[in-house]
Amino acid sequence: MSDSSLRLVWVYPDLLSTYGDRGNVLVVERRARQRGLDVTRIDVRSDQPVPTSGDIYLIGGGEDRPQRLAAERLRVDPGLPRAVENGAIVFSVCAGYQILGHEFINDLGQREAGLGLLDVHSTRGEGARNVGDILAEVDPRLGLPPLTGFENHQGITHLGQGVSPLATVQVGGGNGTGDGTEGAWRDTVFGTYLHGPVMARNPALADLLLKLALDVSALPPTDTTWYDALRSERIAATRQQQNA
Repeated sequence: MSDSSLRLVWVYPDLLSTYGDRGNVLVVERRARQRGLDVTRIDVRSDQPVPTSGDIYLIGGGEDRPQRLAAERLRVDPGLPRAVENGAIVFSVCAGYQILGHEFINDLGQREAGLGLLDVHSTRGEGARNVGDILAEVDPRLGLPPLTGFENHQGITHLGQGVSPLATVQVGGGNGTGDGTEGAWRDTVFGTYLHGPVMARNPALADLLLKLALDVSALPPTDTTWYDALRSERIAATRQQQNA
């Protein structure tokens, strides 16, 4: 982590910020400040270079054309790959998740190169979109409770040998491959299809990013009353949907 403060970088809010994904950076920032941490938040628009000195980078989802524009700009900007080389944490959602992979299908129906920061590649499904709430069990190595979130995508993301699934779906489509996987992660780079925003539904996920950035195994406890109420409501609704 940088010496003076925790640096949160919100990448391309002008292109990649659908379904409340901006809330992810707000929750991570709040969770940090509740622990008395000094936080510097940097919103990087698509006409600005991505800084290499951030501690946590958050990337949201977006429609097909903004996704292509974001990928084009990020491919010629070395900032994000260099930040990862420096040990930064990256958390990406939906379109951002696909961009971190090797390639995806763009709005023109063509294969678009990604950044290759995750060993995944994404295609487009021919059937119905995956839309609705997700409930998933997280990779036990990450030590997190079940994830709750919202998905809305037609992408199918195939995982290579260089990554692990972030979670195993109980309800929902996840990566869309039919194998029950949701998202992917390697070291300090994470991708998921979960909106929500996912950090508001899963404060332990926000805390995981903070622990990685601070290189600590635990954080001081803080109030989770509001988050717990939201989690309980959405998990109960999703399980009811599963049993319907």
